Amino acid sequence: MKSFSALLALLTLAIAGPVAQYGREQVPMEIPTSLPGFSLDIDLSEMRLVELEGQAPVWMSELDKIQLKAKDIKFLDITDAQDLGRTERLRTLVSYPSPSATEKVKPILKTLSTKGPRENLEKFTSFPTRYYRSDITAETASKALRKLISVNEFPHSWGQNSIIVRINGSSTTDDGIVVISAHQDSTNMFPWLSAPGADDDGSGTVTILEAYRALIAAEFKPERAVEFHWYSAEEGGLLGSQAVAQAYEKRSANIIGMSQFDMTAWVKRGTREEVGIITDNVDTDLTNFNKELVDTYLDIPYVETKCGYACSDQLKSSFGNSNKNIHSANDRIDISDEFSFSHMLEFSKLAVAFAVELGGWTE
Repeated sequence: MKSFSALLALLTLAIAGPVAQYGREQVPMEIPTSLPGFSLDIDLSEMRLVELEGQAPVWMSELDKIQLKAKDIKFLDITDAQDLGRTERLRTLVSYPSPSATEKVKPILKTLSTKGPRENLEKFTSFPTRYYRSDITAETASKALRKLISVNEFPHSWGQNSIIVRINGSSTTDDGIVVISAHQDSTNMFPWLSAPGADDDGSGTVTILEAYRALIAAEFKPERAVEFHWYSAEEGGLLGSQAVAQAYEKRSANIIGMSQFDMTAWVKRGTREEVGIITDNVDTDLTNFNKELVDTYLDIPYVETKCGYACSDQLKSSFGNSNKNIHSANDRIDISDEFSFSHMLEFSKLAVAFAVELGGWTE
């Protein structure tokens, strides 16, 4: 996909339950035969196992899923990840320290810029869509990253791969992994319509990309491995992140902490600029750690907010003041002066601090 290849190019530059059947009544929908510059590799009658909040998993078609998305009903597509969360193993009890690496973090924060994120997001939103089942294709970027870095394309059956960039840790005794993530795909309420996805989640994508760039420029050598993840197919029911989580679970990966960045650009007119920290369906200790990072390193305060069921977000603008243009052709950089690259920069600071404070630094 062009958008997937573009992201690679930017990188080189810088639970069991009963199963029911979903009701077959459908809202009338006229499916277009011509599409704006792309086509979809999707069988609308394909059956998928979907989980909705407070309900047993149900079988429904891809068209049913699209209708749920159009109604803003959140769901998980667990068809390919039905065993996720079933593995029983002893987990390392993680204690999150108070921020103590200010001498390392603050100089890096001074190198962060809005220039790179703006240029990258202009490129990333130039595609008519980043929908995970569209057929926009191009050559994959082939430039090598620095020897310290390994890049892995995590393949998926739908064609749009997730991307994992790993900064290897120096420790021979600590196998912990720190994860910083965003989702690379976009969608309209109906996937055959234009979906530039500037805020959802182009903003999170380039936010953590800028953090990654600054860390590499600072010759960051962590004690623990630090990984940057760009997930595919979030809009299809968290498909990409579930697949990665399932693979990590199978190999008993020791995830120390993870922060997901989503919709980091919007500051509603007349409101206070702030970082929304999700407090539902998250680890309380890790959430408190992120609050401390905001207090220590950012120029704006945090506010507690909630995300609801089947939500990947952990760090974003507060939900009550979030961008209402998402999942539409108007999710663009130029739609309003409420779209703020300086606001995104605050989230890049948070990503840098998260990486250094949890990953450590090898002298």
